[in-house]
Amino acid sequence: MEDLILESTIQTPMIHFSKNTGIMSISGRAIPNDPEEFWSDILDWFFGYLAAPNPLTEFRIDLEYFNISSSKRILFLLYKLNELVEKGMEAKVNWFYKDTDDDMFEVGQDYEYMVKVPFEFIAYTDIDLSLAY
Repeated sequence: MEDLILESTIQTPMIHFSKNTGIMSISGRAIPNDPEEFWSDILDWFFGYLAAPNPLTEFRIDLEYFNISSSKRILFLLYKLNELVEKGMEAKVNWFYKDTDDDMFEVGQDYEYMVKVPFEFIAYTDIDLSLAY
């Protein structure tokens, strides 16, 4: 299974899902014109990954903004992490947000409340541009 890599645009986030490392990164803005088309390949890739996942799956989410349709797809991916945890695998979410963006922090907390996967919240400033992905 090859990595899924999608470069970011003004309306879509950078996606880098790696089967070899088990790290799934989503960053940028998620306001696609056609959310069904944008998210379908991502969801398909992740379903394939779930057939033979790594012992540890880590989601790294660093979104500055996303719309409700993208929110639903992200939550769906997080619910799928629940299934890994229920099968005895390890999963976690690193939720990155600007230290001045209370809304994005609260959205992460809402997601954390809805799933059984542990979250780590990582605040950064506009100057912190060297986050390790």
